Amino acid sequence: MTVPTPASSDRSNEPGSGLPEQPANNMPDGPPEGSLAWRRLEFRAAVLLIFMVLLLGGAVLYLMWVRGAFEATQRLVLTTDDSEGVSVGMDMTFSGFPIGRVSRIELGDAGVVRILVDIPLKDAPRLRQSSVFTLEKGIVGAARLRAFTGVPDDEPLPTDAERVVLRGDVSAEIPKMVADARDVLQNLNRLTSAESALAGTMVELRSFTARLNSEKGGLLAAVTGNEADAKQVTELLARTNQLLKSLDSVATRVDGVVQKADQQVLGKDGLITDAQAAVKQLNSLLQDARQTVVKVDAVLKDVQSVAGNAAEATNNLGDLRADVESSLLKIDSLITEINRKWPFAPKEKEVKLP
Repeated sequence: MTVPTPASSDRSNEPGSGLPEQPANNMPDGPPEGSLAWRRLEFRAAVLLIFMVLLLGGAVLYLMWVRGAFEATQRLVLTTDDSEGVSVGMDMTFSGFPIGRVSRIELGDAGVVRILVDIPLKDAPRLRQSSVFTLEKGIVGAARLRAFTGVPDDEPLPTDAERVVLRGDVSAEIPKMVADARDVLQNLNRLTSAESALAGTMVELRSFTARLNSEKGGLLAAVTGNEADAKQVTELLARTNQLLKSLDSVATRVDGVVQKADQQVLGKDGLITDAQAAVKQLNSLLQDARQTVVKVDAVLKDVQSVAGNAAEATNNLGDLRADVESSLLKIDSLITEINRKWPFAPKEKEVKLP
């Protein structure tokens, strides 16, 4: 291409024009349009432009793939009353790992904020019917959307499920904490003031300590409040001590009486021993009486068999009667002895024979 020069430039090179001579333009011209070199240049520029477009498109597609734009997801709807700190693209974490991303935030009916979260299908089984979702905001840093599952064996969370977000805003609790601290300080000032109940209690405690350390009454005077009551308490304690001593002596006497009664009743020569001996004697007498009855039976048989010998039978009956009377006398003396030694024996002394 040729660049036209103005007419003044042509005249400046003429001799006698009075202007300084300018050097001639010796730059080479570009390739002419339509030539082979021009077409090669256009082809290279087009290839470079297409490569840049492909590179930008590949980068965009890679970023979308990394961000999970082509991954199958499950929708979860979280509701709250305030969406402060929540932004589109914010991650929802589970045990510190991101398992979902906020795709949209919208305002529903009655001022309820709906947070739409897309969860990949491979991470969806970690969320159950009993899962809890929280939105935590610290004093420093951005808000965090977290999910917790306490029962891993619960039913899986269905698609488009709605759950309420539990908010934990530390900065929102600061005014309440300051108000509570102010109330605590005010209550502490009331407690430590001169007109407070604590001050009166300290005064009473000081006076009680003074009475306790005094020589008049000591602890009793400090407890009762005056010396007269302390003396009465001391006298009462002395009388109580004497009464305890008397009770101790009475208990000693009762113990001696019980020991004597034990010896008389259960001792070696006691009433129980004598009663056992009497019972043994009574058993022997009863055995003698049984033998006597056997003899009587034999004699009666002899009387019936030997009816002719009346004199001899009479003599045998006299001897038998004498034996029976002696046995009865022994039994009577034994019963008398038992009645004398045994306090609970019946008063009747008669022995009735069958």
